[in-house]
Amino acid sequence: MNSTHPKMTRRDLLKASVVGGLSAGLVGKTLLSESFAAVDEFQLNYILNSAMYGYTDVATVVGEVHKTGTKYIDIWPKVHGNQREQAEEMGVEAFQDLLKQHEVELGVVTCYVQGPFNLAEEMKFAHAVAGPGTVLVTGARGRKGLTGSELKKAVFDFVEKMKPHVAMAAHYGCTIAVENHAHSLLESPDSMRWFGEAAAEMDPLGVALAPHHLPQDGELIGGIADELGKQVAFFYAQQHGMGSSQKLPKEQEMLQMPGRGELDFTPILAALKKHHYAGFTEVFMHPVPRGIPILDTTEAITEAINESRAYLEECLKKI
Repeated sequence: MNSTHPKMTRRDLLKASVVGGLSAGLVGKTLLSESFAAVDEFQLNYILNSAMYGYTDVATVVGEVHKTGTKYIDIWPKVHGNQREQAEEMGVEAFQDLLKQHEVELGVVTCYVQGPFNLAEEMKFAHAVAGPGTVLVTGARGRKGLTGSELKKAVFDFVEKMKPHVAMAAHYGCTIAVENHAHSLLESPDSMRWFGEAAAEMDPLGVALAPHHLPQDGELIGGIADELGKQVAFFYAQQHGMGSSQKLPKEQEMLQMPGRGELDFTPILAALKKHHYAGFTEVFMHPVPRGIPILDTTEAITEAINESRAYLEECLKKI
C-alpha cells in the first residue's frame, strides 16, 4: 500500500482549477470529483485527525501524518484536541513552516465550537495557512427533535440562513461540511435527504457523513451516501460500536474504529465510489473523556489508524 497518493489529489485539482480569479469554492465538487476519477482509479483520500492524539504537541502529530498514508491534517480545537489553539499560539508563518518541514498540508479545520454561522475567522485562518481547498467541518444549528414537515421546513430554513456564509466560504476557497450529528437538526436520514435537496445548488456546502450517528446498517448508510452523491463533502470512517458517551474498557471503546465493530463499511464505500468521491476520509473515534489520546502512546495510535485503514482498503477490494 502506498504511503501517499502518487497522482493528483483533490487539493491539487482544486488549486489547478483556480484560474482567472475564479474562487476555489465556485469550482464545484462535481468538477473536482469527475476530474479525480479521470486521472486515477478510485481511492480514498485519507486525512489524519489531530484529536486522536488528544492534547499531544502539534509538531508530534504533524510528524505522524505521512505514517498514516496521507499528507493532510485535520486540526481540532478543545475539548477534543488543542492543536488548533497551538497553531494559533505559533502564528500562521510558524505553523506553515512546521507543515512544510514535514511536507504536510492543512486539509480540514474542525469548527464545532464556532458553529455554522460564525466561521469567518476560521476561513481566514485556513486560507492564510493553506490557500484554497480547505474543508471546514461543523454542525447544524436549529431546533432539535422535529419530525415530518416541521423538520423539513427547519432544514430548508437552516440552509437559507447558510447562504451568506457559503458565499464567504467561496470567497476564501473553503468548503463547509455539516455533520449529521446526534441531537442536532441534521440527525436523521430524512433530515440529511432534505438537506441535500435544499443545498443542491449551494456549492461549496455539503454533508460531513458520519456513520457513527446513524443506524448501524451499512446498506442504509450507503443508500444515504448514494442519494447525497456529490454533496458528500467529508467522510468520517467511524462507527457507533458500543458508544462514546460513557467510559468503557478500552477494547470496547475502540469498537468505534472501522474493522473492529460490526458495521460493514463496504456498501458505504461502494456508494462513495459510484459518485467518484474525492473528498477526505478520516479514520476516527471518540475517547472518554474527551481530550485524551485514544491509546497510551503516539505509536499505538498511528498503528490503530493504519489497521482501520487496511480494513477500508480490503472493503474497496470487494466492490
